Amino acid sequence: MRILSPSKNLFLTITTIAFAHNINAQDQNLTLNQDPKFEQLLNEKRKINTSINTNDTYRIQIFSGKSDEAKKTLSDFKRENSDIDGTIIFSTPNYKVIVGNFKTRIEAERNLVEIKKRYKTVFLLKPGK
Repeated sequence: MRILSPSKNLFLTITTIAFAHNINAQDQNLTLNQDPKFEQLLNEKRKINTSINTNDTYRIQIFSGKSDEAKKTLSDFKRENSDIDGTIIFSTPNYKVIVGNFKTRIEAERNLVEIKKRYKTVFLLKPGK
């Protein structure tokens, strides 16, 4: 390995500083043109998201198992109970079908009794779980 002489080292340092002095990577302005309907859609979504709060509601798990069976169980449930929301959640290694957004435990337990008549492994999920 060759060591540069002090004059070559000084020359390389000054050249590097001179070239680096003119680099301005963050000085450009960006103009974005978007459809006003896009902003309106985002505002509507923000309104909906603030009204949905699933952390303080009781839910009911009606199934835990394979993906195909979970999809079938959810579609059957929605066909029978169109007024109750439902979703599939993946929790390794199973897919879980969770239904309802009940504000009170009493309301959730009333629905639990009705749902137990149709599904075998049904239990209540507390808020925040």
